[in-house]
Amino acid sequence: MTDEITKEIFDYLVDLGALEIGEQEGEYLRSELNGQLRAIHELEGIAIDDDIRTTSHGIPYSRVIRAPLREDRIEPCKESDEILAQAADVFERYIVVPDIPSEELE
Repeated sequence: MTDEITKEIFDYLVDLGALEIGEQEGEYLRSELNGQLRAIHELEGIAIDDDIRTTSHGIPYSRVIRAPLREDRIEPCKESDEILAQAADVFERYIVVPDIPSEELE
């Protein structure tokens, strides 16, 4: 089976993420990612009956044993001025982050 993440694709993603990865570490990570993709494809090949519901934990949680949702509450942050004072650039109490260069993917 050929690698889905080629060296060219991996290098593009590293560049896009502005990561500093050495050649040896990059090859290790690319190999690991391809291994994970192969495992995912193997799992996709397992036949599952359509009447089996998808669950996030492997077993369905009924309302009886599921924890109730917590109430949403707005609680002001007491340290907001201290936090904003640490930011390099702030505009109207929003932290301004630098633009990240990107390319349009086809």
